[in-house]
Amino acid sequence: MKILLLLLLSKKDTDLQHAHRHTHMCTRGLSLLPCQLLAAPSEFTAAVWDSNDLNIPTVHVRVKSGDDLDDQNQRYTNRTSMSADALQTGNFSLTLRNPTVSDSGTYTCILRIAGRDVSWTYLQPKVTEPPPPPPPVWPKVVSAVLAPVVVLAICCGIGTFCGYKRLKSKEVQEVEVDTGVTSAKLPCKATVQLSQINKVVWKNRNNRNVHVYENGSDHPQKQDRHYRHRTEMNKELLKTGDLSLTLKYPTHTARDTYTCTVYSSEGKVLMEKKVELKVKDCKLEVVEGAESVCLPFQTTENLPGDTEVLWKRHEPEYMKVHVYENGSDQPDKQDKHYKGRTEMKKDLLTSGDLSLTLKDPKVGDSGKYGCQVNNKEAWRYKRLWLTVTENNQAKKHTEDTRISSTDHLV
Repeated sequence: MKILLLLLLSKKDTDLQHAHRHTHMCTRGLSLLPCQLLAAPSEFTAAVWDSNDLNIPTVHVRVKSGDDLDDQNQRYTNRTSMSADALQTGNFSLTLRNPTVSDSGTYTCILRIAGRDVSWTYLQPKVTEPPPPPPPVWPKVVSAVLAPVVVLAICCGIGTFCGYKRLKSKEVQEVEVDTGVTSAKLPCKATVQLSQINKVVWKNRNNRNVHVYENGSDHPQKQDRHYRHRTEMNKELLKTGDLSLTLKYPTHTARDTYTCTVYSSEGKVLMEKKVELKVKDCKLEVVEGAESVCLPFQTTENLPGDTEVLWKRHEPEYMKVHVYENGSDQPDKQDKHYKGRTEMKKDLLTSGDLSLTLKDPKVGDSGKYGCQVNNKEAWRYKRLWLTVTENNQAKKHTEDTRISSTDHLV
């Protein structure tokens, strides 16, 4: 900060003149201690700046030949300067470079004529720290730019997360089981608050009801007959959150994509989960000449009395292999190729064991077989492949016998 102090002297006023001034200096850059005469008598021989607060008071001395800094206090070395023509122009102001707070004090500008002090000016500058620089503009600019970017990123993140959850809910989980297993579990864990769940419905890809749970209990009357008495859910699903479905005695007809949909009491869909069930094919192989082969089929127990069971061969040509209806076998309805060679359990309806025993299997029995179970309440079906291979040892024995008989005749 620059402050101009004017000290007026007239030629006829040769008495000691003095003035007191207060000024402020800033620690940044240069500061000026002002002292100027409007008319400069040519008889001034020196201008001296002192600070009586110091043990060595001399701050700067200017004589007609130039600066005289032999007695200058070292703290002001290379920090002070005066105008080269100060004694001619009357501008005795002192420039102090890089002022510090410790430079505060009382400074005196003394004018001398032939070694005699004729006038002096007291200055009491106060050095203060500069005000902090204004905050840079770039943070505001960056904030202005980043704010919408951050908001956009958050929105995108939320959208991505919601999209991920939707995709996760549509993700199809695969479950594969071997043929002949007693059950297959279709897993599903609740991802919503259990108190919101009012209804859980499992359906297949054809939108048939596989299992219905509503208002705290199962509703088998709402099931499709293909799945009736074959499904089961956790009894405490509203406590455990386990919405998995157990499908008993799955066959190839159970291969399907199942969807578990959870509803609120208002009918709002809370979540969905898809599970694809894969059941391996049943393939049997037996050597011709074996006593018998069992075509397995186990289903639920205690089938109704009106249940009809039909074993048939689809390939290479269609044939009725065995017929059970009205509580007994119907041999007159089976193809003659299988007459007297098939047998089923006596308690098949009670045990649910619908396996067929085929006696004296032949190579010609090979093919694709199926068993259909039908009654008013339910429907079941199982498919399997039977391969009957030639008995090479028996064939070789027969050929050896023929050769032996020929040799004997010869």
